[in-house]
Amino acid sequence: MGAFCRVMKETTATITFESTSPDETRRLGRVLGSVAKPGDVFALIGTLGAGKTELVKGVASGLGVADEGGVNSPTFVLVNEYDGRLHVYHVDAYRLGGTTELKAIGFEEICQSGGLVVIEWADRVGSLIPSRALWTAIEVTGDRTRRMVLTGPFDDVKRIESALSISAE
Repeated sequence: MGAFCRVMKETTATITFESTSPDETRRLGRVLGSVAKPGDVFALIGTLGAGKTELVKGVASGLGVADEGGVNSPTFVLVNEYDGRLHVYHVDAYRLGGTTELKAIGFEEICQSGGLVVIEWADRVGSLIPSRALWTAIEVTGDRTRRMVLTGPFDDVKRIESALSISAE
């Protein structure tokens, strides 16, 4: 599995994960899905083609969603839902004009539903993202390589770091 490192400050922590392939990106997603708790929000940032949806496919797999192949970007429908260990709301803010449109589809209620919310293009609607969210910035570093910087509540990041260490063994 890719390399990672950790930086901590007060109540938040950061892990940097280097992925060398889409399969590795999905493996990271599976780890995230395996440790996700009811009410978690994963806020994803990255350019077109960075791998946000590949990461979500892994998250869905880690949650036991039966058809990982059925996980795709909800760019035109705004929200896709999947059933696994947690109910997953996969939101795409790419085509939204701003927070008003996201509020109109019930985003705040979705975040309080007890499921897992994964939102692509979260930076476009950042003011609506709960403070407890795990932010994942995906940077394209090569044709197939990506740097993923995960930042969130210290305890959540520590749980992810532990799961990554176990899955790397």
